[in-house]
Amino acid sequence: MFAGRIAAVARRESLRPTLPFLVRRPLAVLPVPRGTTRGYAFKIEKVPQMAESISEGTLKQFNKKVGEFVEQDEEIATIETDKIDVAVNASEAGTIKEYYASEEDTVTVGQDLVRIELGGSPNVGEKKDVSSNESKFEPARIESTAELDKSQSVAPQKSELPRTPEPEQPMKVMSMALPDVQNNSSSLPASPPPMREERRIKMNRMRLRIAERLKQSQNTAASLTTFNEVDMSNMMEFRKLYKDDILKKTGIKLGFMSAFARATVLAIRDIPAVNASIEGPNGGDTVVYRDYVDISVAVATEKGLVTPVVRNVESMDMLAIEKSIADMGKKACTLMPPVDP
Repeated sequence: MFAGRIAAVARRESLRPTLPFLVRRPLAVLPVPRGTTRGYAFKIEKVPQMAESISEGTLKQFNKKVGEFVEQDEEIATIETDKIDVAVNASEAGTIKEYYASEEDTVTVGQDLVRIELGGSPNVGEKKDVSSNESKFEPARIESTAELDKSQSVAPQKSELPRTPEPEQPMKVMSMALPDVQNNSSSLPASPPPMREERRIKMNRMRLRIAERLKQSQNTAASLTTFNEVDMSNMMEFRKLYKDDILKKTGIKLGFMSAFARATVLAIRDIPAVNASIEGPNGGDTVVYRDYVDISVAVATEKGLVTPVVRNVESMDMLAIEKSIADMGKKACTLMPPVDP
C-alpha cells in the first residue's frame, strides 16, 4: 500500500508541467479604486409624535451642533407646539452629521430631522480642556492668625439704636421744588427730543394661539369694563395748596390729568406689556414693545369731545404734561370751530 501511494505522487508530479490547473496559485487581491471610503451606519431621527390633535410645531432650538457627539436618549432639539414643548432625543449614540431643518422652521410629525453617524465616542480633547480649566482654579488663601487678630483689633463702631421712621410728608417735599420754577417757563432750555425706539419680539406658538383665542372671545362675547376706586385726598390737597403759586410763576393751570398721565407712565415702566401691541400677518404674530409713551387726552371743544395725543410723556414732568394738554386744547379749538346754529 505504501508503494502504491508513492507511485501516485510521482505520477502527479510528472503531470504538473503539462496540466497548469493542478498548480496552486496565490489568491489574487482586487485593487481598491481611489476615492472610495469605508461605509458607516447612520440613523435618521424623525419628528416624534406630539400631543393629541397636534401634527406640526415650530423648531425652537438645537441643543447640539453638527459634528458633536450625542449620547443615547440625550436631547437634540426642542419643538414648540400650541400646547406643549416636545423634546427630540437621540435613539442611539453617535455623531451628528446633518440637520434637515433650521430653527424657527415649521416641522410635521414623521419628518426627517437629523442624521446621526452611529458609534464613536466623545472628543478626548474636550475632557482634557475641562480638566485643565479645573486645575487653574486655586483654593482661596486663608489668612494667618496674626492677620485675623489684627483685623479684629480694630475698634468697633458705635451702633445706634434703631429709630422709628417719621411719617412721610409729600407736601413739603414737593413744595421744595417750587422755588426753582422760573417765572417764564419758555425761558427754559429746550431738551433734545428723546429717542423713539421699538423692540419687536416674535411670539411663540402658544402665546400666538392664546392671542387668537382671546380675540375670538372678544369678537363673540360681551366685554366687561371695571372701575377701581382711588383715594385722591392727598392729590386734591396738594392741588389746593399750590395751584395758585404755580399759576403765578408759570402760567400753567394745575389739574388732575397730569397726575393721571404721570401715574400711567410709572405703571408702564413696571409692566411694559400694557404699552405693547400685536402686529403681523394673519391677525398678528409679533409683539411690539415701545420704549416711549404716547397718551391721548380727552379735550372738550365747542364742537365736541376730541382726544389729541401727547407724545413722549415719559420724558415730561407734571407741569410739562399740563402745558402740553393746554396747548393741545387750544389747537383743537382752533382747528374745530364751533358749528353755527
